[in-house]
Amino acid sequence: MIAANQNDTARDGRLSGDMEEFVTVMVADQMFGLPIDRVHDVFIASSLTTVPLSPPEIAGLLNLRGRVVTAVDLRRRLGLPDRDTSGDEMAVGLEHKGESYGLLVDSVGEVMKLSVDTHEPSPVHMDPRWVKLSHGVHRLAGRLLIILDVDAVLAFDAEARAA
Repeated sequence: MIAANQNDTARDGRLSGDMEEFVTVMVADQMFGLPIDRVHDVFIASSLTTVPLSPPEIAGLLNLRGRVVTAVDLRRRLGLPDRDTSGDEMAVGLEHKGESYGLLVDSVGEVMKLSVDTHEPSPVHMDPRWVKLSHGVHRLAGRLLIILDVDAVLAFDAEARAA
């Protein structure tokens, strides 16, 4: 994983010169972007230990270089059906409120540097669950890159209190 120089990257993932960098991931044939400054690792999630009575989005716990990481199934978090195939999944390592998480995704793509001028609000007809978890979109050649709000994706405690 190539990381951006921290001196050039602002807290919101924007680079000086009005550019943003995202790690792209695929989930059910849809491309999503994660701000590069939030991504710590990309790894294969293996040996998941299930957590009884956890929300369905929590796939389990895993050990990553001696750290306990909570694996979050991004398909379930987005309201999509589970993968057809079983086996090891790709994961993107993130931190949220001092805890380590791994977002389970179908595949990890490339790092994209995009102009903030091409950033748009989420389309009005996008699924409301996805709108709550996103920071808008970038239109690419024939594709839509949905920018995920990492804090919203990992905010399980707030949803439990609201229910």
